[in-house]
Amino acid sequence: MGWLLDGPFWIALSGLFLIAMARGQGTYWLARAVTEQTLKRTHPVEGWRASVHDWLQGEGPQRGRDAIHRWGLVMIPLCYLTVGFQTLVLAAAGMLRIRWVVFTLVQIPGALAWGLIYATIGFAVWEAALAAVAGSPLALVGLAAILLVVGTTIVLSHRRKRDRALP
Repeated sequence: MGWLLDGPFWIALSGLFLIAMARGQGTYWLARAVTEQTLKRTHPVEGWRASVHDWLQGEGPQRGRDAIHRWGLVMIPLCYLTVGFQTLVLAAAGMLRIRWVVFTLVQIPGALAWGLIYATIGFAVWEAALAAVAGSPLALVGLAAILLVVGTTIVLSHRRKRDRALP
């Protein structure tokens, strides 16, 4: 993506904006299609699949959609200022089946902010962080230790939940 940032600023900003819009639309439509197809094509009668199916058709998503329509749409542009949480919010918008026009309009300021950040300081910060870690064996060991602790915590948490769910 360096080629995009080597040209004039407006080209970098436009390209990054379009990338953010495409990613957001892709995440939204994937989540929306999966939700729609699940509701149309499956009719489980027992187990966790039935619970998920009932939940998707129930009051929860409707209340969520109503809340987002009322005051929660601000989360869509704000999610572009986060790492990781962005995908969750964009997928939730699709899962809640927010109207496409509304989603797209509120997505624009967030995608523009994301493009502006990465066209100015974003990639420089990432490159500096990677260079710092790559140049220091101690930082690399620290990063590996953090990843190991996080991974172990996630695995153990899932095992505890699974063990509690078993009869």
